[in-house]
Amino acid sequence: MLKVGIMGASGFAGEELIKILFRHPEVKIAALAAKIEKMHISKMYPWAKAMLDMDCYDMSAQEVGKKTDAVFLALPHKVSMDFAPVLLKQAKKVIDLSADFRIKDKDVYEKWYEIKHECPEYLEKAVYGLPELYRKEVQKADLIANPGCYPTSIILGCAPLLKKKAVDTSYIICDSKSGVSGAGRTPTQALMFTEIATNSFRPYKVNFHRHMPEIDQELSSLSGAKIEVNFIPHLVPMERGILSTIYLKLTKKMNTKEALEMYKDFYKGEYFVRVLEDGILPDTKNVVRSNFCDIGIKVLPEKSLAIVMTAIDNLVKGASGQAVQNMNIMYGFDEKTGL
Repeated sequence: MLKVGIMGASGFAGEELIKILFRHPEVKIAALAAKIEKMHISKMYPWAKAMLDMDCYDMSAQEVGKKTDAVFLALPHKVSMDFAPVLLKQAKKVIDLSADFRIKDKDVYEKWYEIKHECPEYLEKAVYGLPELYRKEVQKADLIANPGCYPTSIILGCAPLLKKKAVDTSYIICDSKSGVSGAGRTPTQALMFTEIATNSFRPYKVNFHRHMPEIDQELSSLSGAKIEVNFIPHLVPMERGILSTIYLKLTKKMNTKEALEMYKDFYKGEYFVRVLEDGILPDTKNVVRSNFCDIGIKVLPEKSLAIVMTAIDNLVKGASGQAVQNMNIMYGFDEKTGL
C-alpha cells in the first residue's frame, strides 16, 4: 500500500485530492498538512466523518516525509519550492500542483511570479506532468510539475495540429472561461456570492495571466517554433469547469472531418481525452467531477481557420485528478485507478 501525504489539504485542490485518494485501492492517506491549528479532518470537511480518521495540522515537510512514500503539494505558487527539496532529499516522490517547477527558465519564472526561485537546480529535473504528452518521462520522474488548469485545456487542444506543423504559429488566440473555484479558497470581494451570482461574466488579466509562459513554453516545444499566444481568461458564475475556445490559422488544407481524424489518431489509446464527433461540441456539464478532457473541432476551410474547443474540470483534470493520474503512472498502477 502506497503511503501518501497532502500538504495544502485545506484548499480546493487539497480537498479534491482527499476525495480521490480516499477511494484509491492502492493508496493510504498517511499525512494531511495545512497552515491551521490541529483539527480532525471531519471538522474541516464534515463529509469525511466516519470515512477518514486523522488530524490535519501545520506539519513540517520533514515530518510529512517521515510518514509517507509520496507527497502531493497542493500549495500556493511560491511556497512549494520551500518544501519540495526537503522531501526529495528524503527520497520521496513529489507531485507539485503549483507553478514553481513548471517553467524551465528561471528568469521567466522570476519575471512572472515576481520572486526569486529558491531551488532553480530542480527546474530541469522536474517533469511537466501532462501524461498524454510526457508519459515516458512521468514514469521515471521523482518530481512532477503538475500543469495548470488553463494550460491543460489549451495544450491538449492545440497539440495535434501543432505536431503536424499545420498551424501559423505567429498568431494563436486562446479564449478561456473558468468557474470560480479556479481562483482558490482565499476569500476576496470579487469572488463573493453577491458579486458572482448576479449573472456576472467578465474577462480578467487580459494577455498577462501567469499561465501564459507555461502555455508558450509547451506549445513552442510541440511546434519547434517560438510561440507567444494571445490568452484571454474569463470568470463565469459557476462552481467549476473550464471551456477553452482556441483559434488556429491553418497552413495546410483540411476540413472538419480530416481534422477530427487527426485528433482521434493523435489521442488514440488516451482514455482521458475524448474527441467528439462532428457537430458535437464540448460542454462543461459533461466533464464536471471527472478527469476527462472533451475536444470538439470546427474547421472553416474558406478562412483557413480551425476552431478547437475543449472542456475540463479545473479541479480534476486541471489539478488533482491529473496529479493522481501522474502518480498512477509513476508507480505502475492502472492509469484510471481512483479516477
